[in-house]
Amino acid sequence: MYLKPTPLHAAIALAMVAGSPAAYAQDSSEPTTLDRVEITGSRIRQANVETAQPVIALTRAEIEKKGYVNVADILQDVTAAGAPSLSRASALSSGRDYGGMFISLRNLGPERSLVLIDGRRMGVSAGGYSDVGSIPSSIVERVEVLTDGASALYGSDAIAGVVNIITRKNFDGGNVSAYVGQYSEGDGQKRSYSANYGKTFERGWFSVGVEKSKEDPVLGGEREFTAYPNGPYHPQDGLNGTTQWGSVTVDGKVLSVGPGGDPSDVANFKPRDPATYANTKTNMTLLSSLERRSAFANAGFQITDNVRVVGDVLYSERESVKQLAGYPYSVSAAQAASGARAALSADSMFNHWGKDVLFSHRTEEYPRATNNSLTTKRAGLGLEGSFETGSHLWDWNVNYMYNRNEGERRSRQSMYQPHVNLAVGASFIDADGVARCGSVGNVIEGCVPWNPLAPAGSNSTGSLSDKAVRDYIFTRFSDEILSTTKVLSANISGSLFSLPAGDMMAAMGVEHRSEEASYTPDLMVQNGEIAGTSGGPTRGDYTLDEVYLELQVPLLSDLPLVRELSLDMAGRYSDYDNFGGTTNSKFGLKWKPVDTLLVRATYGTGFRAPTVDDLYGGTVTTRDRITDPCDRSFGAAARNAEVAARCTAAGMGADFRQKTGDGELATTSGVQAVTDFTSGSNPDLKPETAKTWTVGLVYSPDFVTGLDLSLDWWKIRIDNVIVGESATDILNQCYVQGIQSACDRFSRYTSGSNKGQVSGMNRSLNNAGFQETAGYDIGVRYRLPEMAFGQLSLRWNTTYVDYLSRKSDNVDTTPVEQYTGWEGNFRVRSNLTADWQYGDLGISWTTRYYSSMKEKCSYDLDGGPECNLPGFQSPYTDMQPSRKLGSNTFHDVQLRYALPWEGTVSLGINNVFKHAGPIMYSQPNSSFTYYGGFDIGRFIYMKYQQRF
Repeated sequence: MYLKPTPLHAAIALAMVAGSPAAYAQDSSEPTTLDRVEITGSRIRQANVETAQPVIALTRAEIEKKGYVNVADILQDVTAAGAPSLSRASALSSGRDYGGMFISLRNLGPERSLVLIDGRRMGVSAGGYSDVGSIPSSIVERVEVLTDGASALYGSDAIAGVVNIITRKNFDGGNVSAYVGQYSEGDGQKRSYSANYGKTFERGWFSVGVEKSKEDPVLGGEREFTAYPNGPYHPQDGLNGTTQWGSVTVDGKVLSVGPGGDPSDVANFKPRDPATYANTKTNMTLLSSLERRSAFANAGFQITDNVRVVGDVLYSERESVKQLAGYPYSVSAAQAASGARAALSADSMFNHWGKDVLFSHRTEEYPRATNNSLTTKRAGLGLEGSFETGSHLWDWNVNYMYNRNEGERRSRQSMYQPHVNLAVGASFIDADGVARCGSVGNVIEGCVPWNPLAPAGSNSTGSLSDKAVRDYIFTRFSDEILSTTKVLSANISGSLFSLPAGDMMAAMGVEHRSEEASYTPDLMVQNGEIAGTSGGPTRGDYTLDEVYLELQVPLLSDLPLVRELSLDMAGRYSDYDNFGGTTNSKFGLKWKPVDTLLVRATYGTGFRAPTVDDLYGGTVTTRDRITDPCDRSFGAAARNAEVAARCTAAGMGADFRQKTGDGELATTSGVQAVTDFTSGSNPDLKPETAKTWTVGLVYSPDFVTGLDLSLDWWKIRIDNVIVGESATDILNQCYVQGIQSACDRFSRYTSGSNKGQVSGMNRSLNNAGFQETAGYDIGVRYRLPEMAFGQLSLRWNTTYVDYLSRKSDNVDTTPVEQYTGWEGNFRVRSNLTADWQYGDLGISWTTRYYSSMKEKCSYDLDGGPECNLPGFQSPYTDMQPSRKLGSNTFHDVQLRYALPWEGTVSLGINNVFKHAGPIMYSQPNSSFTYYGGFDIGRFIYMKYQQRF
């Protein structure tokens, strides 16, 4: 096909296909022969790369100018990307996908963002997550991000958009690279080494890439803004009363010998000193360690002039380690009475009080660690070719893809409950001076007595300094994770016939896909034998068959104010073996009034089936951080008469106070609950349905050479949205929003010392009413003409989110909750990159902007430095003292130089000015008082590339 390039056509082709400076040098007066390519957002292979769908393209050259070591970091810089899911700062997350790297477009979750490799689905976990970090960045040619729903073209999961990772192929030569960097504090070192090589020959090609990277951990105690549970402004708040010094409850008094104390003398036990409470953040990983090894290869061979065989393989190993503070072991009266946890026996040699007593001890000397590893094996094989029918050309392909993820989660320093119960039972010193479990003549063989009242560092009998004690009460356990994706597809696209305005194009295809996943917890976990950990197995599968049709209809062309007008239509029918059939469609309109202006609009419907984890994932128990709205100091009842009335009616009167996990009164909001809550799957879930809209324009004025402007409005609405709500959300729905169904999802203690505290909650997944978001994407790209002082180019991308909202049911009176501008949901994200090239020398500067955020106040509730919106009120929060935190801007710089021997050396700094984000007590996407998506310091790196 021969086209006369226009400024707009050249701009889009450069951004989405070429990505090289040479593309700017084309003479627009001469016809150019363009290969047919398949652009993300359409199944039709064509030479015209201008589409009705908004697509962001990141070229290889642009990727190399960033100081990143994996594809996930690259994608996180896309302004349409939301807060990082399962952030590496979320050490307390119990998610099975922890350690992976995922993309969440529009802040709608990674399970609603479809990831492709060369246009074909990437495998997913049981939770529907695609780990984009498993792909070697050295083999990536470009990344295309479709910021529009595309279920009609790609099927389920493409609600928020599509990420298509295009790999390198058909090239000769190779390169090797080495990357090393670390934070200016001297920690968090990253090393990455990669190599790739490609070779073309008369009838085909092959290419291969390998990569190895390692990232060291950073502990919370290494940064001031994460060193304390409630941040540096309140270093004493949030400290935990379950300490490494041990404590015992006698006649209602909590006693401890404190640091360095001698537990053998009862006189040393004094009331517990709050100054010695535990800081659980010191030994918790702020940035978990990460190690990856991956290899990718693809090849093609021309069997005949019109038929070739193609294939690709991916092998990846990922290992991530997170560390937590020592386990906060404690025994409540209810646990002792039920036998779930044994009290310190009256017959224990460490008990001075002659009766069973409750106790607590944090195993801080030996922090818990969880190693999440995943091996990905992916292979694809296909035939593709082309043929002509008269003057019309057709392309076809048949492909099979197999992806298998094999994971293991290994936990260390976990407490084995049966042994702990025996170790704190009856014990004595035998004739040889050895501590024994049981009694004289009735020794429990193999058992080693434990003294939970011995403080950390003590060398007294039964303390954790004794390896025999540790070996007996600590254990390791391992969970197995497996998921398999298989896809068989056949596609054909080409020209049906000619119309006055051009060829009518079509694409059609069929696809069969199967998803299977399982999660098998260690038998000790399934049996409830690990303190604080339980879970059931997951196993499930489903299959589906799909057929789709896409049409591209040219309506008018070469008329005044209608240089081009075309209509795109697509439809897809999906038949699930567990849900039945669904049909989704999409319509796109493309209008060019003049050569330099493109106006585009789309409308589509979408569908997301519940994942295997959603349906069959079993249940787990977790100890959540909550803010009880009935708390009369920090809850909504403290300032809202209607909420207070609801709480009083439920039995929580004017003196009700929320307690922390160790039984103390809460000193701030968002503290750990007194008991574990249940969360998990729901076999009765319904599929999500969605509608998407976009309207936009692209303008490349011919009077400013090299300038491209784009503006797109978008809107996404999801009905029957599958959500796993937090414990605080459920409590607020009950007491703040007055939703009676939410009140039925939890219970409270009716007697005892914890009377009124939440005693249990079911946080299993459910279908909410709807979720909706809308906003604007703005793009500016300007490449100035080359001058004597070099060439300057600018790229500016901005996403403005008008709203992100959710309604928890379909009751008319239920308020719609707004998330934009709250806790990691930014209203504006903007990136500006300036790049200057002068011969072999290049410099790039990137500015990353995040708009302000709000959160509920934890301090100064009546107004003050940490609560600047004390009178905030809205339909979804009611009266809620809130604080607004300012915007944040980070700056990155890179200096690069091309050496005479085909080498390039780059030096860079990310977060040049060492900017730190604000303290956030809501801990968004993090286990610390700091947003999990912000930089944690100034990062300095060096990279060397050698081409051959």
